[in-house]
Amino acid sequence: MTSQEILDTLKSLCGDAVLDAKLDVLQPWISVEPLKLAVVAKALREDPRLDFDFVMCMSGMDHNNGTLGAVYHLYSMTQKHKIVIKAIVKNEDARVASTAAIWGGAEWHEREAYDMFGIVFEGHPDLRRILLPDDYPGHPLRKDFVVPEYYNGMKVPY
Repeated sequence: MTSQEILDTLKSLCGDAVLDAKLDVLQPWISVEPLKLAVVAKALREDPRLDFDFVMCMSGMDHNNGTLGAVYHLYSMTQKHKIVIKAIVKNEDARVASTAAIWGGAEWHEREAYDMFGIVFEGHPDLRRILLPDDYPGHPLRKDFVVPEYYNGMKVPY
């Protein structure tokens, strides 16, 4: 399928959950409603025309404009097509529906995005820090993060 056909199929399946798209770029992407991401992911996985069965990569992003993004690079092993799905949220209310139940490979990546960016993945089976200690202050990959001078009584050498 072409990117346009993927977009059209997804719109027919999910309607208003599909917000925006940019298809005339090297990596075409579709933006979706953050709290409806699980519904969209289920359609992407289960519709035989789409059959997106592999999460190549999932990353958090800070757009440096007050928004964060959860970005999924998807591939279909059977259909041999790919697409990027984005869920963009405001920094103050960074909540996105988890896709861990649909794509098991997304579970670890969503935990990393939570740890580094503070994006809360609603419905995630084990949403807790994965790289940093539980009591670490803040989310270090956010553009507005300030490295603390001290952490647990130790001087941070930055």
